[in-house]
Formats: sequence, C-alpha cells, structure tokens
Amino acid sequence: MWLPELEATVDFSQEAGRRHKDVWEHTKQVVRQSVPRPHVRWAALLHDIGKVPTRTFTPDGGVHFHRHSEVGARMFEDVARRFQFDKPTRQKLKFLILHHLRPNQYDPSWTDAAVRRFDRELQEHLVDLLDLSRADITSARPGKRAAGLRSISELSMRIQSLRDEDAKQPPLPTGIGSVIMEHFQLAPSRQIGDLKRALEEAVEKGELEARRDAEYYLAHVAKLLGR
Repeated sequence: MWLPELEATVDFSQEAGRRHKDVWEHTKQVVRQSVPRPHVRWAALLHDIGKVPTRTFTPDGGVHFHRHSEVGARMFEDVARRFQFDKPTRQKLKFLILHHLRPNQYDPSWTDAAVRRFDRELQEHLVDLLDLSRADITSARPGKRAAGLRSISELSMRIQSLRDEDAKQPPLPTGIGSVIMEHFQLAPSRQIGDLKRALEEAVEKGELEARRDAEYYLAHVAKLLGR
C-alpha cells in the first residue's frame, strides 16, 4: 500500500530466465550492505524502482534498463509526497537515486580535470553517493566485488588528493581579478567573479592549464567578453 514501486520489483528478473536475480532480492542486499545513515538507506531501498518500467530484452537474450536512474528519480517524487519528506530530504534522495550509477563508471584513465569536474558536480552529496555505490556492488563473485570496491576507493582517494593539492595551490594565480580589471578596464563588480568562475570551469574541463601566469588567461577572458 505504501510502496507499490517496491512491490513491483518482487520476482522482477534482472536477467532473462533467471529468477534469483530479481530486483527485490538485489535491493534488500544493497540495504543490508549500506551504511546506517537514513539518507543512504532510503536511497538504497529506492535506487532501482525505475527498472520496472524500463526493462527491455534484446534478441540475444540480454536485458537492459535504459535510463532507469532518471525514471526512478521521477518516480520518487510520488514516494516523497506519500511519505511527506521535507524539502532537503526530498532533494537529497532524488539526487542519490538519479546519480547512483556514476561512481561505478569511474575509470583510472580519467584525467585530473575529469575527477575535479565529478567532485564539483556532486558537491555535498559525494560521501553519501560513494557509500551508496559501494553498497550497490552485490556480485556473488568475490573478485568482481573486490575490484568494484577498489575502484570506488581509488576515486575517493583521487578526489581527496586533488582537493588537498588545490587547497595548497589554487588553479588560478593570486590577483587574477585585478589583472582582468586592469587589462580590460573593468570596474570591480559581480562580473569579475563570474569571469573567474568561468576560468575555473575551463581549467576543470581541461580547456585551460592550471596555475599559469595571469597573462595566460587573458585570451580566454577576451573570448568571454567578445573582444
């Protein structure tokens, strides 16, 4: 009555012709493996509800759940209203459901810029999302499970390492705002802050190098200003 979205996952197979891989059994294991924090536990319980309406079979016997995280995040809105979650909880759980697959997509070949972008996009949800992703590894093969956990731990360590590096040495040189104002004859304003953030984003995307002389960034600022 309260969670028909979960009722629908019972005996709902994740693999063609194999009942023991149903979504409900997987979900219970994820909840059991999750850390005892309410947000993570709720997200673990609801992270795969979008699999029911998105399941498709391929001619070779494969099963796909295309965009099930996005569909599940939309379905969660009804759950949130039913349980009268407050706004912060609703926003947190929807974010975790929507992005629960992302940490498991990490590959060591990611550049530092890509890792920084990942960190920036997840912001305050990072710890909960990494813990949810760890719990979501339910393979019965010890080697596969261990590899998945190592990958998430490696991602977490790279993020912390880059944070430490950036705390010691910011990506942009000190005084870049003053250089921009002087070079383009701009008065102190909110625009200067917007230009600095645009430069930081360009560094995170790998479009610009970090920690260069201030003059290096002026050409990019000129493009932003249309000059």
